[in-house]
Amino acid sequence: MATIRLLIVDDHAVVRLGLQTLLADEADLEVVAEAGSAEDAMLQLEQKKPDIAVVDIQLPGRSGIEICREIRKRFPETRVVILTSHAGEAFVEQAMRAGASGYVLKQVGNEELIRAIRAAYRGEVALDSQTSSKVVSRYLDLEKKADQSAFRELSHREKEVLSLVAEGESNREIGEKLNLTEITVRNYVSNILSKLQLRNRIELAKYAFENHLKDYME
Repeated sequence: MATIRLLIVDDHAVVRLGLQTLLADEADLEVVAEAGSAEDAMLQLEQKKPDIAVVDIQLPGRSGIEICREIRKRFPETRVVILTSHAGEAFVEQAMRAGASGYVLKQVGNEELIRAIRAAYRGEVALDSQTSSKVVSRYLDLEKKADQSAFRELSHREKEVLSLVAEGESNREIGEKLNLTEITVRNYVSNILSKLQLRNRIELAKYAFENHLKDYME
C-alpha cells in the first residue's frame, strides 16, 4: 500500500495538531510537514515535496485559494485539498478554478476529509456530501437556464404549440387543444421553424426534447 505524504496548512496550531492526530490513525496517510502561513507552506513544499497539501482558505496575508493556485503552478505534482468552514458556492468555484482537487467543510466529519485525500491522490476531484449537493444543484440550475435560452425567441403560445408538436400532435389536434384554427396553428409552426432555423416537425420535436422544453413549461 502506497503511503500518501501530507502537508497541513492552517494558521491555528490546535487545528494542525487535531488533524495530525486524526490522520495518524490511517496506515496509508503520513503528515510529513505542517505550516501556519503561505511562506512557511512554500518552504515545506520545497523541502518535503508532499503528495497532498491540505489547505485552509482563511490564512494570514493570503487566502488558501491564492496558495492553491501557486502550489499548482510551482509544485504541479502536489495536489490540494481545501479544508474550510466556508460553505459558499463562490468559494467552491474559486477553489476549483485555482486547481484544487478537493473541497471539504470542517463541520462535515473526519471520514469525508480522509476520503477526499485519497481521491485527490488518485487524481480525482472530491467534494464532501454537503458541498457536492450544492454544486449539483447549481449545475442543474445553470443547465435549466441554458435550456430556457434555447427558446428565448419564442412566445409562450409558440412554446405551447412546439410542446404539442413534440408530442406528435397534428395541426388540427393542436388547434382543438389550444382553441386555435388549423391555419393559425400552421402559421405558428412556420414561425417556430423560422425562429429556430429548423426544417420540419421531426427536427422541432428533437430540438424540444434535447433542450428539455417540458421541464419548465408554465
